[in-house]
Amino acid sequence: MTWEIILMFIVLLVTILLFVFEVFPVDKIAFLIIISLILLGLVTPEEGISGFSNGATIAVLALMILAIAMEENGVINWLTSGMGKVKSLPLAIMAPVFMFVSAGISAFISTTAVVIVFIKIVNQLSEKFNVPQSKLLLPISFAGILGGSCTLMGTSTNLIVNSVSKNLGAERLGFFEFTGLGLIFLGISMVYLTIAVRWLPREKQTNLNENYNIEEYVTHVKIKPESALVGQKISESFLYDNPDVSLLKLIRNHWAHNAPGKYITLKTNDELVIVCDLENLSRINQSEGLEIYSDSKVERSFNQGEALSEAENEEENDLEERVFVELLMLPGASFLGKTLGDLRRFMLQDAIPIAIKKRKTLTNLKERMVRNSKDKLVLKTGDRLLVEISKEKMYALKSMENIVLLQEFDVAGNQSKSKRYFSLAVLILVVGMAASGLLSIMVSALTGVGLLLVTKNLDLAKVYKKVNWQIFFLLAGMIPLGIAMHNTGADMWISKQLLSFLSDQPNYVIIGVLFLTTMLLSGVISNNATAIIMTPIAIAVAQGLNLDFKPFILSVLFAANFSFFTPVGYQTNTLIYSIGNYKFKHFLFIGGLLSLILWITATFLLTRML
Repeated sequence: MTWEIILMFIVLLVTILLFVFEVFPVDKIAFLIIISLILLGLVTPEEGISGFSNGATIAVLALMILAIAMEENGVINWLTSGMGKVKSLPLAIMAPVFMFVSAGISAFISTTAVVIVFIKIVNQLSEKFNVPQSKLLLPISFAGILGGSCTLMGTSTNLIVNSVSKNLGAERLGFFEFTGLGLIFLGISMVYLTIAVRWLPREKQTNLNENYNIEEYVTHVKIKPESALVGQKISESFLYDNPDVSLLKLIRNHWAHNAPGKYITLKTNDELVIVCDLENLSRINQSEGLEIYSDSKVERSFNQGEALSEAENEEENDLEERVFVELLMLPGASFLGKTLGDLRRFMLQDAIPIAIKKRKTLTNLKERMVRNSKDKLVLKTGDRLLVEISKEKMYALKSMENIVLLQEFDVAGNQSKSKRYFSLAVLILVVGMAASGLLSIMVSALTGVGLLLVTKNLDLAKVYKKVNWQIFFLLAGMIPLGIAMHNTGADMWISKQLLSFLSDQPNYVIIGVLFLTTMLLSGVISNNATAIIMTPIAIAVAQGLNLDFKPFILSVLFAANFSFFTPVGYQTNTLIYSIGNYKFKHFLFIGGLLSLILWITATFLLTRML
């Protein structure tokens, strides 16, 4: 083993640890990989940045833009518009229907984009019709992953495997070449998941008030005549420029002023609704001249903007209605890395951050509620943020990068039918050109984007905000890692060790070991990173054993996507983890058994190809 291979393994080990423990966001890890590989001399500077111009990276970017167009122009909503009609069906029928639609759309549109739409659909069905979202979200996510595995453009992993293997001399995969295998895996999984739904949790249906215990830290106070606040402007009081205290409403003479301005002068008998932590609540309680209400007024006042008193109900009030909205953080969201205090200092769109719900991770095994701005925990992918905002301005939240509104108030815009049909026609054209071999996926996807741009069916300003740049930079950073493994001979060294173990083994053992190794690695790091690492090794093993490359390439392609035993193995699993109130055991046992079934099935089917 040379010192270059040792350095390569050190970089690889550090990369895996950074992914597993989420020390940095994945795009930052990608940049660190590029820098370290160049400085250590494992790749040339040109090779280090080659990922940004790689055909697979550009193809993934173009497909993400197409997915944005499909969402913006209402194509995905239109394709899923009938899902609300299944609300009265038994769960044994409802679950496979949701899975079938999710898988079908995900074969041609980004799985993440499709699952996000389904998250909102299921959330609304749960709110309105008591449909158990925890019984549906996991099967929908798994089905989306399986559907994306059926075509070459279904997932970025498939494109990466195809690109890396083609660069190493293997034959290019056809668009529908492995669709038959994918449909077999999907069919088996749908049957299994329909049965396994009974072991998923049935959560107690709660509204936002109950879910976040809003009444526990939203306080209603009244200013007495002797209070020092009388005659002060809001900007001069403790209510202003304090990240731990947010003034939501000022009620004066039965009129509610939502998010009152800093120049308003406080008067006797003004009623204030504020958000604060226990420490500040205690200080307010001790302040002279303030009376704290402890009845149910506060809870009533925030039930979808309901007024604070019966008298106010009787008055005609033209002020904006304030509502609570729950936001889900996607990779690349502009709020990622910020604490609650940071958000309260510069949150835009007239929104007041109330609380953060942390998703579970390896370092945070319990879901946490963050309400105090002094808490230094930051927002990460999959976390939820509760904000209070006027109902009229809520749609503006959709302009924020990579954030999903989970509330029933999130009404889709009225997209024109002409845009919807034209966008769908462009998608069909892209699929047709790529499937026929007339153009490569990259060129056909770029052509589709060009058609949408020149016909004004795509707004680049929205693209810049909505593209998941984390995936783009992750691919651009991981591709040089594969080049470095080839340059240093690390891939050949690993393959030689595998060959010494597998040379006298039957073919099903060889395929089975490769599939299982890839699947386990994909469970702890990105599926794209796994594909980049394992594809050269798979080809080297096939070459050393003088066997056909294709079954080995397909083993990596499917196995990298089939890490159902962990919530961090695939982006959509991360998103549904906290929303569905799942525990790690649900992925470990239900998803783990599915992975085991697919491993055995894939080993049998792929071995027959040798």
